[in-house]
Amino acid sequence: MTTVDNDQSVLTITTRRGIAVEVHVSGPDDGQPVVFLHSFAGPLAGEPLTAALATSGFRAYAPVWPGYGDSALGEDQIEDMLDFALHGADIVEALDLHRPPHLVGHSMGGMIAAEMAAIAPGAYDHLALLAPLGLWLDDHPVTDIYTLLPFEFPQWLFHDPVAGTAMMTGGASIDFGDPQAIQRFLIGNSRRLGTAGKILFPIPNRRLSKRLYRITNPTLVVWGDDDRLLPPPYADAWAAALPAAGRITVRDAGHMVPYEQPAEVASALTTFLNPGNSSSA
Repeated sequence: MTTVDNDQSVLTITTRRGIAVEVHVSGPDDGQPVVFLHSFAGPLAGEPLTAALATSGFRAYAPVWPGYGDSALGEDQIEDMLDFALHGADIVEALDLHRPPHLVGHSMGGMIAAEMAAIAPGAYDHLALLAPLGLWLDDHPVTDIYTLLPFEFPQWLFHDPVAGTAMMTGGASIDFGDPQAIQRFLIGNSRRLGTAGKILFPIPNRRLSKRLYRITNPTLVVWGDDDRLLPPPYADAWAAALPAAGRITVRDAGHMVPYEQPAEVASALTTFLNPGNSSSA
């Protein structure tokens, strides 16, 4: 295990399938385990939500999906939605936790978390879905992220595009009017979006709605009030489709709600995931 900034450590585990996975770990050893699944944008800004959960006493685990880390291991083995869901379950198994973890997923990670809970609801405790992809409403089609130019991503994903640009570029100053800067940005994101495309392209709909009835876990749906990628009707659809779901809306946040308002999201999750809480928030 390697120690990194923000009191986080990086643990490398190997799943039963033989895929090496980098997992960012924070929080006390005896804290309730929370597994956080990141979005198609990848790990950003030191994962402020898991850092905030760690200060609340949770033991937070943030695995990196194949195609998003330095290693190419696993990219060719993850081909479809079932592969993603089973890979997530394999990660939880390999972590060898002392109890079923709470499962938190954001965007693409929320889509995968819901699939994991639908397959094996008893393997997880509470479920929190932060602006999850995975449903499709004909009257409100999801913007195709594969048609966006680099400079357009912050406008669609963040309430504050300027702050969003800094997060997505690691704080580096990038001139998206510079063709070479655009080329570098595209190269850096090609592997990540290529992996995400296995479940998001051409549209983020893998008929998850047919399986949501299986999720019996207490569930919290969290949405930013300025989500331009997934408008409010999607929050309504998720809350209505899940058997045991509560819902909160976070002000001044877009699709990247756990990065724009990590303290408020962490506070809501801390209340929801509190020991002995057997009902949704």
